[in-house]
Amino acid sequence: MPDRFGDKGRIEHMLKAIKTIESYTQKITFEKFQQDNMRLDACIRQLGIVGEAANRISPDLIAQYSNVPWRQIIGLRNILIHEYFGVDDKSIWDIITVNLPPLKENLQEILSDLRA
Repeated sequence: MPDRFGDKGRIEHMLKAIKTIESYTQKITFEKFQQDNMRLDACIRQLGIVGEAANRISPDLIAQYSNVPWRQIIGLRNILIHEYFGVDDKSIWDIITVNLPPLKENLQEILSDLRA
């Protein structure tokens, strides 16, 4: 059954979720992030969306953009959904502040290529 959103739509979903996380975390410290359960939960939800969308990207696109850590993104989603009590606040913060910016750049490049 074909994906109704397709690769382009899934990349757009991933970028939207990343931008939402950015809006939730701009100009705050880790300490404030850690103390704000609603903000933390909202970011975890958006990271889950990133992973779910990545899980539905076609094998061809995954192979074409092998520089993107697709397996790790999907693996994080699985941890967030299935092992939610084992999620460490600092690890989530590090993912948001260290890993998301380069992922966002890669996804923007992919989306640009798909629009061409």
